[in-house]
Amino acid sequence: MSSSTIVQNVVSTEWVAQNPDSIILLDGSWHMPNANRDPYKEYLEKRIKNARFFGIDEIKDINTDLPHMLPSPAEFAKAVGDLGISENDHVVVYDSIGLFSSTRVYWTFKVFGHEKASVLDGGLPKWMAEKREIESGPVTFKPKTYKTPTLRKEVVRNYEDIRRNINEGPDSSNFEQVIDARPEARFKGIAPEPRPGLPSGHMPYSYSVPFNSIIDPKTKTTLLQDDELKRLFETKSIDLNKPIVLSCGSGVTATMLYLALEKIGVKKLAVYDGSWTEYASRKGSPIVGRK
Repeated sequence: MSSSTIVQNVVSTEWVAQNPDSIILLDGSWHMPNANRDPYKEYLEKRIKNARFFGIDEIKDINTDLPHMLPSPAEFAKAVGDLGISENDHVVVYDSIGLFSSTRVYWTFKVFGHEKASVLDGGLPKWMAEKREIESGPVTFKPKTYKTPTLRKEVVRNYEDIRRNINEGPDSSNFEQVIDARPEARFKGIAPEPRPGLPSGHMPYSYSVPFNSIIDPKTKTTLLQDDELKRLFETKSIDLNKPIVLSCGSGVTATMLYLALEKIGVKKLAVYDGSWTEYASRKGSPIVGRK
């Protein structure tokens, strides 16, 4: 693939099947703790041929109690280099749900300035439904040196950023729209959070766009068409020309909305890495509809 080739953020199973030698496939599967599923075990049992495994719960910041926060640039470079990936490789990420945690891995690569990154639309379920080649068993890859990157601060938000945004309010010229990807019942505070001791509800001024609403209800694994995605966000009164920050439970499904918005051309996007797990656990965080 030449450097002049435009890398699409979402690619099809057909495109991946036609370009096996110009990409590196990554299984970025992850599941909620209460799902009782081991993504690495499943990867060893069934994966797209030549795929490597990116562990969201392993390649992370180990100096915090928060789940799977971004690793440091040096930790990211070491982990990705060990997977046989260089900063010049085109990485295509998929997951075992269809379109779920693969977007978190994709966003992580983007955070560290890796522009040649894509997500496989439909993931492993679509690949298998089309009876494309899979493999199983242990696998090893020859490590590469991945140059330590610089974190792109403009696509990451922290707790202090969120609190400042709330305090300044929507009338501020610097205000960023916050979209919450959690299920609407948790957003409204009428359903409990899956993490014990964490209240449900939402941040002041935030919008609810549940992560599964960007998935095509017919296929259940692929993204809606671009015009449908635009209509979805616009019906929620979100201004696509103004800055948007994505949040969710722990920074995974927020990246699904990041990918969808990026795909329809939205430029000013960031993800709140700590998301609701951090926000709701911090003393003094204002919560609307608290339960």
